[in-house]
Amino acid sequence: MNIRGKTKRNLSEKEIDQMVVAQANNESAWEKPVHVRRTKPASLSIPANLAMRAVFLARLHRKTNVEEWLTHIIEERVELEEAAFVGAKHDLATKAG
Repeated sequence: MNIRGKTKRNLSEKEIDQMVVAQANNESAWEKPVHVRRTKPASLSIPANLAMRAVFLARLHRKTNVEEWLTHIIEERVELEEAAFVGAKHDLATKAG
């Protein structure tokens, strides 16, 4: 039996809670469990001089720790590189086509 009925609409948080409580003991109402692995943070080895410069810049930018600042910088750079790659790919496609 479909508790939601025949009309499609977004359920409120309260309605979802009520459905979960109503179906809590009904094993057929549940799908197979989903197992998720937590991704492990990658470690990166950098020269001591570069690490000291990064710590200085992280403090300058008022970040709580150097990891937070480096994560921000790496994400920013990866986005920039991806945009450049897409642009170059588009330019090549335009010239070839």
